[in-house]
Amino acid sequence: MKESLFQVNDAASLQAACQKWRDAGERIAFVPTMGNLHEGHLQLVDLAKEKADRCVVSIFVNPTQFGPNEDFDNYPRSQEKDCAALAARGADLVFLPTVDSLYGADVRSDIQVPKELTDKLCGANRPGHFDGVATVVAKLFDVVKPNVAIFGSKDYQQLQVIRWLVNDLALPIKIISAPTVREEDGLAMSSRNQYLSMEQRQQASRLYQVLEYVAVRLLRGQRDFDALEMEAANVLNKTGWQVDYVQILTPEMTPPSKNGRDFIIFAAANLGSSRLIDNLICTIPAKPKNRM
Repeated sequence: MKESLFQVNDAASLQAACQKWRDAGERIAFVPTMGNLHEGHLQLVDLAKEKADRCVVSIFVNPTQFGPNEDFDNYPRSQEKDCAALAARGADLVFLPTVDSLYGADVRSDIQVPKELTDKLCGANRPGHFDGVATVVAKLFDVVKPNVAIFGSKDYQQLQVIRWLVNDLALPIKIISAPTVREEDGLAMSSRNQYLSMEQRQQASRLYQVLEYVAVRLLRGQRDFDALEMEAANVLNKTGWQVDYVQILTPEMTPPSKNGRDFIIFAAANLGSSRLIDNLICTIPAKPKNRM
């Protein structure tokens, strides 16, 4: 019979449960979240259960990744609903730490992510954000000590930061990325979608449509990246969005080459008060070899 979902607030109880599983030869998968869970988060749990014997989920709204003008206090919290959803999905344990239990009295980011990972996209206008992400994930990894950790691809820059973190600290953790989960009209699932008005929700799928348009142009051979980015941003701005960026990069988040075959198109824009982000992978098929 499936055990009930464990809910623990302190590191000692979490570590005791994890050690019991390790002693039994079981592998542990970890899904860190900030709560306010939706189907996209729950599919991370599904993937975690495929990759390991036990699934641990954390719910923690991390103060060090919020900037001065970002409202940490009003970030949506729905702990009871989240735990019920995790139990229904078959998670084994949810870790619900407090700020004091993770940071103590000195709430600060101890890890500095290299600028080449953070000086673009979301990091360009959110100084210190990814330092905060790396710091809290390192703290959580140290407590949970998972075999694998699952992250969504929608936050691709964050995913790359986590890969750097694991490599830099030589952590024995395998990072697994999960594809972006979308609504039927293509909108990437996000906790921020709940703040869209009915009219804005009807407009929200345009962000993904613009990414698809850019991908088609790349597949057809257009390589004026600046012009493509500007065209896409203009389409969004003219339809009520406030664009932060539309940018074409490589999967390594470096500037693209006209001879390249692998691209990722990134976009972030505000629709009303909601800031939505998305990305789309575009791979150019190899040309068939001439037959003699």
